[in-house]
Amino acid sequence: MKNFLCKAIPFAFVSLFCSYAGMAQEDLNQLLEAGLEDANTLVEGYVEPAMTGFGTSLANGWYNTAKAHRPAGFDLTITVNAAYVPDDDLFYTPTLQNTTLVSGDRAPTIFGSDEDADIPTYQYSYEEDGVTFTGTFDGVGGINVKDAIGIQAVPVPMAQLGVGLIKNTDIKIRWTPEIDIEDDGTFKLIGFGILHDVKQHIPGIKMLPFDLSAFIGFTDISSEVTFEEEGSGSGVSTENGRATFDVNTWTFQGLISKQFSILTLYGGLGFNAVSSDLKLEGDYTVSNDSGESVTYSNPINLSFSSGGPRLTAGARLKLAILTLHADYTLQEFNVLTVGLGFSFREQKN
Repeated sequence: MKNFLCKAIPFAFVSLFCSYAGMAQEDLNQLLEAGLEDANTLVEGYVEPAMTGFGTSLANGWYNTAKAHRPAGFDLTITVNAAYVPDDDLFYTPTLQNTTLVSGDRAPTIFGSDEDADIPTYQYSYEEDGVTFTGTFDGVGGINVKDAIGIQAVPVPMAQLGVGLIKNTDIKIRWTPEIDIEDDGTFKLIGFGILHDVKQHIPGIKMLPFDLSAFIGFTDISSEVTFEEEGSGSGVSTENGRATFDVNTWTFQGLISKQFSILTLYGGLGFNAVSSDLKLEGDYTVSNDSGESVTYSNPINLSFSSGGPRLTAGARLKLAILTLHADYTLQEFNVLTVGLGFSFREQKN
């Protein structure tokens, strides 16, 4: 199972399924034997901070000024958005049906501790046909994200194109063609945004020396991997397996900026809405050393949602056509954004 699960989620999400798929076969069997509801609860608590952080990062990096381009003006911008993971999201306390956490009162999330002392141990008990079944199994540790990458954050790179239209309006595009992941998977990204100068519609402030705009943006990332592998002995087999991952974000912002020669100060106030799904679909037959097997259908089906208000402040340097910018956003997961780009034919002050 580990081999084909690890291909399911590209880039930052490779480790989400791989960590649980990397459990010992006996522990994996017992996790499923304890019930799919408990299995989903444990995986959900483990990956939820990553889903929130990744979606929050996707909502950033859209702008570095409230000023629109002139018609046919454009910019090409590359950013890195790093959503900081709060300390409270390094561990979670699972609420389970047939299973009890016996090694303490909390378990590490994907970003949490990888120390042996923090690896959780679970005990399960359920009754079937008058017979009580019990057992224990070990969970998994986190990746200790701060030690792994140097910061306690989820970094997401992004590239986008902005093009000036009529009436002080920009359209922004994020897009990749469908990309093959080895021989049996796909990944694609699409996003669009609209920035419109609202100061021109407000009598009395049209000539004031600042820019005021409204912005709305949407980003969707999706990935799918199909599996057709046979297992033997202590393994997992499937003929119709499929892993899917999808996350989309909406961003609504009011923007303001003020240019001082080559320096522009900018800010934004608004909110995000993030939703995502993580699924493992199909029929999976798990075999143990004695030759016994059991089949699980669609074992993982998780949905996540997050969002809320956000406040952004940042600065940009424009050197001829080159732009360098950085900003910080206060929200559920605070985000630091840094980027560079090339901008042509902005509106004149």
